[in-house]
Amino acid sequence: MALAPNSSLLLTIDEDGRSLLVNFSRKTVLHHHNFKSPVRHAVFSPDSKLIAITHDNHIQLWHSPSYAYEFQPFALHREYTGHFDQVVHITFSDDSKFFLTTSKDMTVRIYSVNPVDGFTPTVLTGHRSTVVGAWFKQEKKCSKIYSVSKDGSLFVWKSKDGAFGEEISDEVMGDAEKGHQTKKIKEEGKLNKPLLRSSEWALEQKHFFNQNHAKVVCADFRGNLMVVGFSSGVFGIWEMPDFVNIHSLSISQSKINTVSINASGEWLAFGCSKLGQLLVWEWQSESYVLKQQGHQLDMNALSYSQDGQFIATGGDDGKVKIWNTQSGFCFVTFTDHVGAVTCVEFAKQGQVVFSASLDGTVRAFDLVRYRNFRTFTSTSPVQFGSLAVDPSGEVVCAGTTDTFEIYVWSVQTGRLLDIVTGHDGPVSCMSFSPSDGHLVTGSWDKTVRVWNIFARDMSPESFDITSEVLALAFRPDGKEVAVSSLNGNITFWDLSTGTEVSSIEGRKDISGGRRKDDVMTAQNSGTGKNFTSLCYTSDGTCVIAGGNSKFVCIYDIQNRVLLKKFQTSHNLSLDAMHEFLNSRNMTEAGSLELIDDEEFSDLEDRLDKSLPGANKGDASERKTRPQVRSKCVRFSPTSRAWAAATTEGLLIFGLDTMVIFDPFNLDIDVTPATILETLDEKEYLKALIMGFRLGEEALISKVINSVPVDDVRLLVREFPQEVYLEKLIRFLVVYVEKSKRIEFALVWVNYLLGTHCRWIKNHSLELASAVRALQKCVSGLYTEISKVCDDNTFTMQYIKKMSEKKKIENSMMEIQSE
Repeated sequence: MALAPNSSLLLTIDEDGRSLLVNFSRKTVLHHHNFKSPVRHAVFSPDSKLIAITHDNHIQLWHSPSYAYEFQPFALHREYTGHFDQVVHITFSDDSKFFLTTSKDMTVRIYSVNPVDGFTPTVLTGHRSTVVGAWFKQEKKCSKIYSVSKDGSLFVWKSKDGAFGEEISDEVMGDAEKGHQTKKIKEEGKLNKPLLRSSEWALEQKHFFNQNHAKVVCADFRGNLMVVGFSSGVFGIWEMPDFVNIHSLSISQSKINTVSINASGEWLAFGCSKLGQLLVWEWQSESYVLKQQGHQLDMNALSYSQDGQFIATGGDDGKVKIWNTQSGFCFVTFTDHVGAVTCVEFAKQGQVVFSASLDGTVRAFDLVRYRNFRTFTSTSPVQFGSLAVDPSGEVVCAGTTDTFEIYVWSVQTGRLLDIVTGHDGPVSCMSFSPSDGHLVTGSWDKTVRVWNIFARDMSPESFDITSEVLALAFRPDGKEVAVSSLNGNITFWDLSTGTEVSSIEGRKDISGGRRKDDVMTAQNSGTGKNFTSLCYTSDGTCVIAGGNSKFVCIYDIQNRVLLKKFQTSHNLSLDAMHEFLNSRNMTEAGSLELIDDEEFSDLEDRLDKSLPGANKGDASERKTRPQVRSKCVRFSPTSRAWAAATTEGLLIFGLDTMVIFDPFNLDIDVTPATILETLDEKEYLKALIMGFRLGEEALISKVINSVPVDDVRLLVREFPQEVYLEKLIRFLVVYVEKSKRIEFALVWVNYLLGTHCRWIKNHSLELASAVRALQKCVSGLYTEISKVCDDNTFTMQYIKKMSEKKKIENSMMEIQSE
């Protein structure tokens, strides 16, 4: 990925060279382009006019496309050659006229964007391994280049005479005419073009990181800070040019794949692809700004909380994660399970999450104290594949996949209450009725059974299904249950009468693509044409279904029609994405795409060090592509969104989009003149919104100062929340600090918090930083005013005491004189 310096455009490129150009602020795809080769690195020039990409051992410069839709938006500026192996890194100079490239051929090359008189492309050699990155550093008297190689060495290169972007004086031009390599450049009698006056560079210093044989994987340089990530999971910060190690920390047990520094140099971002980690570290305070990690393996189950604000997920890595649906961040992870988590459920009452695992335990987690407060175990080693929680939250049940039994525990005591038998196959799914508390279970023995676990007579009522049962779901009123079977049908049963109400044929709807090792076409293949997860909407009129396919379907139950079919992934690197395979890749031995062509040129990448003495790698490593799947789908309690646990992670689809309509985008010419005209017409709300649209702080201050005190409450009440409320809060922070109208500013703050308190509470995550800044500002103002008031109070008391003392002295003198 490459982000333009002005944060307007985002370029994303997949492993096959297909790219998307995105309007970053609008989150809209502008253009598609195929570079026809894997791209290892892409970067925008500092002026955002050019895009440089690696194209095997070549470098391509493209003109940055515009925001408008064009027939051919990408225009090739120039293609550079010279490297003998793959190019891995590109860096522009500050003036966007030169750039550095590093390659696996252990060289650093300097190129110019446009032909420059007196400059020839330069090659810097001396490294003994792949050069990870190289950067320009402009100093007063000379220019330097810092290059970092994979073997842990850092070279400092210095230009012999001259610097980048330096204007040449007349004296230097005279010397140049006498024999120097620099040539004279004049435009209308003025020397105003930056020039690289020397193509000769010398190696000034060599430094080594010495990290116990750990290889350098990634590096970044900004200002005077060099940040390096190693294969051991350690990163370090060195201050240049003195090469002083000012910070070092181990943040992962796997290698750090990428590192980046923000513009101010305070935050460091790290990425670890093997563990799925994303870290943002503030090195000065040594604290995490952001720490996120998804499931390392497949995600198997999910469940919504009762308010729809949180989602619990469980995966094959044995972790249970709790996600916030608004921010998309995971805020707590439970690692108590030692086996794959197969099912998770929120309790209907209270902040409790239950999870079932193949390790033979069912665990209950407290979301208030973030701990595992109950562990439910079986009398013999079993594997749990399904889970159900009683609506009252007092009983939890789990079904096994090996002994075909159903275990019943008490949540309060943790004791095993009963073991229910009756199924002849693995118990694949179960659910409690929301109305009468009956337990309904489905099994591979082609039956659905209804149990009354609270009665003495445990004999179940059985319904025969035409095929193996994979999933079931209760309608919210508890009168109907939907059952998904292996033949791709969804049948609906009335539990009061024990009859089948209707059925939906979903084989054609869920049919996905053809896998690389399939002998038959996707249309004739029977694999994956069934639903493994079902869920009703809150009103019970629709059902959502997902399975081992890239599609998720929503059906209207009454009319038995498909309302909408969603495609959860467009990632062509996953298996079963194509409807038809490429015949050119088909051979007698199978598809060529089954061959893992990932390059492991380094010894540490080819060997697996997880076991002592392992010299042939780990036999359990994945050798085939992961298949696209939707293992679990759930509607939110409000039915305004639904979530899917897929191969690529947790996906949330909703009706409430994040792009908010702004009516001032349509036909209003927002300029300072129009704002002043609107203010003269005493349309204060309109003028204030236009001021925020323009972003001029002086105009906003003028509008706010022009609002009468009596109209502040009405204006704040009509102020749009979704678009501009955060901007208003942040502006009031500055206004309270700088304005001399303290009472007027506090009136704005009082009415703002009092009127929009509920909306601010519901969006506390987005507004947390702005509200904290406002609280800090008001608290500081309160402290200052309190101090002034106390000083004035003490001064008045002192004056009063001195006045009383003076009166007493005068009266005593009068008495003495008499």
